[in-house]
This record gives sequence, C-alpha cells and structure tokens, in this order.
Amino acid sequence: MVTIYDVAKRAGVSPATVSRVFSGHANVAQARADAVHEAARELDFVPNRNARRLRTNSSEIIAMMVPDIENPFFTLMTRAVEDVAREAGFSVMLCNTNEDPVREHEYMRVAVSEPVAGVILVPSPGTNLDLALERSVPVVCADRHALGYEVDTVVADNKDSSASATRLLYDAGYERIACVTGPDGVETADMRMAGWALAVQEHTGAPPDPCLGIRAAYTVEDGERAVRLLMDLPQPPDAIFAANNRLGAAALRVLNERGLLPPTVGVVSFGGLPLILLAPLGVLITHLPARELGHQAARMLLERINGLAAPARSVTLPVVVGGEGSGIDMIYKAQGSAE
Repeated sequence: MVTIYDVAKRAGVSPATVSRVFSGHANVAQARADAVHEAARELDFVPNRNARRLRTNSSEIIAMMVPDIENPFFTLMTRAVEDVAREAGFSVMLCNTNEDPVREHEYMRVAVSEPVAGVILVPSPGTNLDLALERSVPVVCADRHALGYEVDTVVADNKDSSASATRLLYDAGYERIACVTGPDGVETADMRMAGWALAVQEHTGAPPDPCLGIRAAYTVEDGERAVRLLMDLPQPPDAIFAANNRLGAAALRVLNERGLLPPTVGVVSFGGLPLILLAPLGVLITHLPARELGHQAARMLLERINGLAAPARSVTLPVVVGGEGSGIDMIYKAQGSAE
C-alpha cells in the first residue's frame, strides 16, 4: 500500500509536508504542493480520510443504519439520504443491522469511534444510543422511534393509514379480514396491527378474532408460513391486510398457489410490492413515503451537524392509501360468481 512516505520521497519533500498538503493547510509553498499532488497521482495514492478527520476534528461521513438493505423500501430511503448528503459534501456509510440490536450496537460503536458526523438509524427493538449521545454524535431516527431516547425522528403515519387501508377492503365487500404483520415489539408492525384492529372493531363492533392477527418476520418466507396458517383455518379470511411489502408478496404467492388471487381473496399490501413487476388486478398497494423519509431525516441531521440545539423534533409523514392504478374501483368481491 502506498503511504505518505512514498509520496514524500517521490515529491522530494518531508512526510509532514505531504500531511499538510492533504490536510488543507495553506502554509505550503505552491511548488511543493504541486509536486505532492503530482507524486500522489503517479503513485495512485489515496489520502487517509480517517486520519484527516482526527487532525481536523471534523467528519465528512454520515452513517446510515437500516435493518434490511435488500428491501426496496430501505434502498429508496438510503438513496434519498445519500442524495441530500452528497449535495452538502458528505458521504454515506451503509450498515445493515438485520434487526439485531447487538449487531446494531457494534456498528454504532465503530461509527462513533471514527467519529462520523452523524447517524441516521432505523431502530431495532432494544436500540441503544448511549454511546452516540455521550460523544455528542447527532442521531436522527427514521421510520421508527428509539424508545427511551429524545432524538429527532421522522416516521410514516402507520396506524391511521393501516386503518384506512383495512376500511377499503370492507368497502369493497369483504367481511373477514386478517392481518399479517411483523415481529412483536417492532414499532411499524405494532402500529399497523393496531390500525387494522381499529378498523375491524369499528366495522364489526367487536375486537378482531385473535386467530386472524398473525406475526411474522418481515420476510417473504416467513410471510408465506403465516398466510398458509390463515388460509388453513376452519374459517379462513376472505381478505388480508399485509403490513409490509414483503408480507404482501408472500400473501400473493400463497394465494396464487391455491387459485385464490384477488378478487377471490382481497389483498392490501402496505408498501410497494417487491419481486413483482405487475401486481395482479385487484390488489391495493399503499405507497409509503420512503424517499420523503430519507430526505427529511437527512435534512434534520444536517441541521444538527451545523449546530442546531433545539429540543428533539418528531415529524409524521402521510401515507397514500391506494395509488395510481390501484384504487377502490380495482378492488371488488365477485359477488354471486361462485354461487
């Protein structure tokens, strides 16, 4: 690996001069600075940005921690964060936590020891922000709150939007509506199940049948297991509210296997469907504000990096229930067709 000593030897200057050049010091003669840059180009030398940050007590890196980078929702969010960060002169370091608080804490420990300029985090159950806050590293939570911490947070309107999506299925004529949601203790999973339960109680006058609310990991494979359990019930549901995009894809895969695709069994997917180029006719897809969450989180973090000292802020963004090509007119129950 090429070092500053190699560059110094090629340029005919001291290693200290090379260090000053790449640290941005102005007290280096132009001729020497030009010789250092030329030697660096010839040797394909890349300055040690971490060392520079330690010398200047500043950072050009933002850590972005998400639970599943393969999920298009988090991919879009991360891209939005990067767009805002790059415009402000920052790079983004991506960390995939896999919903594991231990893994998340390890990433956080590495990030704050660099140190990074700030952290944008989709918290897992059991998130620990003590290290970052003790070292005054700004943190913004996106998509979920970090329980027990007063930090800037931007989330989607999960509960009310889930209730609205469930009501659309009732409006379309479905009566026995199930919910497949994420793990217990994950804020998005809990809030979306609460919204479904609210709509069911409003419509029926009673709490949901417990067997119709099923928890699963936010994966297609575990979602398929949950949907099969529902469809194997003595009284299976006639519609399913799938509380995230992967669970929505799982519902459609199982229903397709059994010849029960919408409109035979209704489906609402909370978020755009992955792995599917064209959703079957009759599927309602809610449109989560992934890009907007990323943009807002990045802007809030940059404000903190630039010295904003206001109390913690919480922003809730709306969810579009039923977008272009997936409105209520496309969700119907074929009444009489099976009689």
